[in-house]
Amino acid sequence: MNSSPSLPGKVYLVGAGPGAQDLMTLRGARLLAQADVVLHDALVTEEMLELCPQAQKILVGKRCGQLSTAQAFINKQLVDNARKHAVVVRLKGGDPMLFGRADEELRALEEAGIAVEVVPGITTALAAAAATQQPLTKRGVSRSVAFFTSSTAPGEPDQTRIPDCDTLVQYMGGREAIATAQRLLAQGRRADTPVVVIENCSRPDQRIVRLPLSSLAHGLGDTHGPVLVMLGDAMATRAHQVTEAAVAILARHA
Repeated sequence: MNSSPSLPGKVYLVGAGPGAQDLMTLRGARLLAQADVVLHDALVTEEMLELCPQAQKILVGKRCGQLSTAQAFINKQLVDNARKHAVVVRLKGGDPMLFGRADEELRALEEAGIAVEVVPGITTALAAAAATQQPLTKRGVSRSVAFFTSSTAPGEPDQTRIPDCDTLVQYMGGREAIATAQRLLAQGRRADTPVVVIENCSRPDQRIVRLPLSSLAHGLGDTHGPVLVMLGDAMATRAHQVTEAAVAILARHA
């Protein structure tokens, strides 16, 4: 690759998907193989980074509740690297356009006159629905879905009201589980509303928990990876659906 282009290079905001390497798009994988520099999130897996052995890799992770890279610094890194290299990939977990801070990065690159393209990825909500075999919509039960997060920008007020939709999907929901359940119960959701929680979706250490909303109000205990919470009547276990607990019991007696 040309490491000193006469004109600024191009930045690609690439969605890495939920974690598994083979759930990335072909376009995303091709760009990783061509990249001079890859600036990646903390949640991007090592196996995903194996797709770009030739690239300089820069960790610019942002993790809730942990020391993380300031967004202004990430923006500057993108601009500076695009002025030195032909192909710069900003690799984001999930999809760049959903809770990925794409707006800040797009504006910074546009203001600097840097060409930018967005390559979508599988957002975790859809990967979680597939992993649990639990559709987010269901005829006669769920006709609307809302994705939300309780995380806010510095200085912004915390979200107090949760969207009113048939199915709710909360990103980064582990630490907020108790507050979310309490708010939903206060807003009139039934205590027995089905909830499906998935941790480390699509990864080898994936964990799925099914529980009612009333139990979610007591928290999830220790979690060790990204947590997504799906809630609503569409999450009810089907009559002939083998649950994760049943699978575990069968495995122990195999």
